[in-house]
Amino acid sequence: MKKDLPQNIVEDVGIAVVLMNDTPEQASWSVYLVNYKTDKLEHVLVSSKGYGEKDGKMVKTSVLRHSLRDVDPQSFAVIEAIDPAVFGLTNEYLLSFYIDGTIYDKKFIFLPESIIDVNLMHIPLLNKPGVMIK
Repeated sequence: MKKDLPQNIVEDVGIAVVLMNDTPEQASWSVYLVNYKTDKLEHVLVSSKGYGEKDGKMVKTSVLRHSLRDVDPQSFAVIEAIDPAVFGLTNEYLLSFYIDGTIYDKKFIFLPESIIDVNLMHIPLLNKPGVMIK
């Protein structure tokens, strides 16, 4: 049964954890959906959660669900603000959207300690530093 379903491969779409401002008082971070496609992403839904071990105990964050509606081609949409305190956890984003009536979905996983200064890169459409998974 599952083998009979089409494989709707998600390409040219990324999730980026972006450094919004880096002041001496505190850095602020946000998570963005980045659409590099030439197609509009319609009815976009994203669920996010964090999990892993912290201070020797297993922890889980709340599951958050976000409706982004439509995301135009070559653009981006903010998903959520993210606290650096959860960078030590696995941060998972499940993305679902439609293009021309066909549903696509993909899971993006930021592993513990992957959101660090050495992994920062320039995020083209946002013109800010961040860590992105495509």
